[in-house]
Amino acid sequence: MADEPNLLGDFLRARRELVAPEQAGITVQGVRRVPGLRREEVAMLAGISADYYLRLEQGRDRRPSVQVLESIARALQLDEEMTAYLVGLAADKPRRRRRPPRETVPAGTAKLIGTLPLPAFVEGRYFDVLAANPLATGLSPRLAPGGNRMRDVFLDAGERALFPDWEAATEELIVGFRQSVGTDIDNPRFVELVGELSLASPRFRRLWARHDVQARQGARVRFDHPQVGRLVLHREKLVITTSSTEGMMLVVYHADAGSDDVDKLALLASAALPAPESHHSFG
Repeated sequence: MADEPNLLGDFLRARRELVAPEQAGITVQGVRRVPGLRREEVAMLAGISADYYLRLEQGRDRRPSVQVLESIARALQLDEEMTAYLVGLAADKPRRRRRPPRETVPAGTAKLIGTLPLPAFVEGRYFDVLAANPLATGLSPRLAPGGNRMRDVFLDAGERALFPDWEAATEELIVGFRQSVGTDIDNPRFVELVGELSLASPRFRRLWARHDVQARQGARVRFDHPQVGRLVLHREKLVITTSSTEGMMLVVYHADAGSDDVDKLALLASAALPAPESHHSFG
């Protein structure tokens, strides 16, 4: 149908524009009016007709074979993860607009993060913070139920100040978000969040237009914390595997053993402890 989103075509166009002709071994002559590769150049490199490639970009053919998609992926110099994403765009059937199911953290996971002596929180499919322990909130006040990592990192000045490598952090965040959402772009939660970020953040708009994709994964993260100063932690993202937790992850931060960062985490942990109750004696 004409009003269906053209995910495949949007992805192909965005990635084509990011490949310089020189990268693909194409000699440039004269002035080029378009960034990256031309459609006919992608078709030539992939070994398909220019007309067929045009139909794919325009959404007039949405069911190419895996072999064709893999040939196009090689022409666009996609890695294995992005090639799999491309193949998935053509394989998925359009979905009806529906309300997102309520994401509920399993009781066992909620108990677990409460016992961990490390900053830990549960991240939903749309990067909502669904649960967090006090040490996570001590690391960032935005790491609390009701927060959203996309909104906070892109739009909140306090959260941005936490990351000396903010530009790299936003790139990493957005590629994981696109992978997590996949083809479910008619979901009202997705529409609301991406619409808000597109209006409010020029950086989000630029990064979103690239169609970069990568699995959500661990990383080494630097913080400029207002209480303890520079803090370097490892972030682990662990899939929560139950039948009702699709896209839900347990996120845990930890420091290298013997480092100053261990002591700084301990300071944050002590600050996060509830104050002891006062006991008054009356004589």
